[in-house]
Amino acid sequence: MQKAEKDLAARTKEYARRIIRLYTALPKETVAQVLGKQALRSGTSIGANYREASRGRSKAEFGAKIGDCLKEADETAYWLELLAEENILPKARLEPLLQETNELISILVTISKRARGE
Repeated sequence: MQKAEKDLAARTKEYARRIIRLYTALPKETVAQVLGKQALRSGTSIGANYREASRGRSKAEFGAKIGDCLKEADETAYWLELLAEENILPKARLEPLLQETNELISILVTISKRARGE
């Protein structure tokens, strides 16, 4: 595994840990818990899918798994946006996590395009 791949693996794992901490800080109200569980599921699966992609047996399998990472990252952005827009957590609290989400999306888009030869 190359250094950049190790860096992204570590970054997505740290991102998952941040998502876990966010979920545990949410109010126990039903809406907050439902939205939080969705963000927890999608946010923690980015790193798991990336890890699986890095062990892909073919270029096609790698590309498909990177696509899964991208899908989960975009979904996580959606749930975080809803948490902010519904004032479940202050937008200022979510902004750093949203920024990291958008950075991961940008990185994954670039990887996906390169994997497809674009």
